[in-house]
Amino acid sequence: MRLLLSLLAVGFAGAAGLRAQDAPPDTIITCTGPADVSSTDTETTALFHDHVVVTGNGIRLTCDLLQVVTLRQGDRTATLGEYGNFKSLVATGHVYIRQGDREATCGRAEAFPVRNVIVLSANPLVRYLKDQSTITGARITLYRGERRAVVESDATHTPTATLPPLKDLGFGQPSDAAPTPPPPAPAAP
Repeated sequence: MRLLLSLLAVGFAGAAGLRAQDAPPDTIITCTGPADVSSTDTETTALFHDHVVVTGNGIRLTCDLLQVVTLRQGDRTATLGEYGNFKSLVATGHVYIRQGDREATCGRAEAFPVRNVIVLSANPLVRYLKDQSTITGARITLYRGERRAVVESDATHTPTATLPPLKDLGFGQPSDAAPTPPPPAPAAP
């Protein structure tokens, strides 16, 4: 049986129950395995197993296991708390993320919306679909709103960028024209 959980308007910065015209769309999480949800007085944690798909706010994420931690709001004595803002999302196993003209693959992705940081590890690769450029390394940290990424190395992975070809600047190529003869030697006085 396919499980469907809709977290209402909780996107990167939205709050549950917020329904304004500029509110982000619902975040929808589906999985083919079980979903386990537990709450404390301050947080709600949900684990989604097997063929997990997350859609919302222009993003699509797929993975094998997803842990979502949200800040709890509403009645603190309720068995399961009302969802508030995302605190963290941790996706593991065959992680694929697509947003606009960018996609990423890795074994582990950690999103921390309050800090505006996403950390990709376990063979991360980020690709820009427009020009097919890529970046890889041991760990890639993406900073939301800063247009910044930090690519780290380890003993087996070095930061590597594959970019579109550079424009031919013409250096080192033979000229089609005949060589220009040297200027005549100056006359002796």
